[in-house]
Amino acid sequence: MGSAEIVRKDLDNQQFMQLRQNTEKISEVLKKRLSEHLNVLRPLFIPRKLLGTYIESASTDEVHGSDKAFAELQEYFAAICEDPFGLPKKLRSPLPPISNQIDAVPYQYALYVGETKEKATTITAATRWILSYRSECPISRLTAMLSGAENRQAEDMKHSLIAHLTLVIFLEHFPALKQLLQDLRYEVEIQELKDLGGLSVAVLKAPIETFLPPDDFILQITQLSGIPAFQEIIDLDAADNIPDPLKNALKASLKE
Repeated sequence: MGSAEIVRKDLDNQQFMQLRQNTEKISEVLKKRLSEHLNVLRPLFIPRKLLGTYIESASTDEVHGSDKAFAELQEYFAAICEDPFGLPKKLRSPLPPISNQIDAVPYQYALYVGETKEKATTITAATRWILSYRSECPISRLTAMLSGAENRQAEDMKHSLIAHLTLVIFLEHFPALKQLLQDLRYEVEIQELKDLGGLSVAVLKAPIETFLPPDDFILQITQLSGIPAFQEIIDLDAADNIPDPLKNALKASLKE
């Protein structure tokens, strides 16, 4: 979801202050809850279960389907590595070890406000995160390298791409894990990030809707702060409107 899909609602300054505080509280609870879930699920996301001997490991046991998984990783990687990252297409096997620690970073996107449309405001989602296997190059650093804010480090960029793509392929090969995340009330989606050359990433969304105020209000806030950044807002009644996937599935089964 980007700026085109999100709901817009009018706000006055008093409403904004109250909702911003509530958003920060709810977002912090959701972040802590997600971190705890990912820590418990960590043993289920061991990369070697997917890629077998294509990853450096003390184990030499073959893993069924690893040939197909590595071929898919190579295909995903080759499609984006040259432009814009300037990396060679070929992945050499075995790959360096991949941590099974899963990181979740808030989903961000660019919003152009005002008449000039020259400088983007960075919007941070309050209820969505990008998942990846942990690496020395999180997505914020990868973005900084592409923008020139940080010097490019080829190996770090390569490992970051592999960390994101491997998790995407893992969820495709083990749909039961995707279902488990959905049972925990997360929406799971694979998205391509255009700003990162179409890099495919796994996006998790908590079942709470957010919105943005009109562009002129966002522009007012960012001009006052001097920082071109804004966070999506959670409605006061959002917690009361959380859907129950199990209840909905049971109701749907009775209609069949």
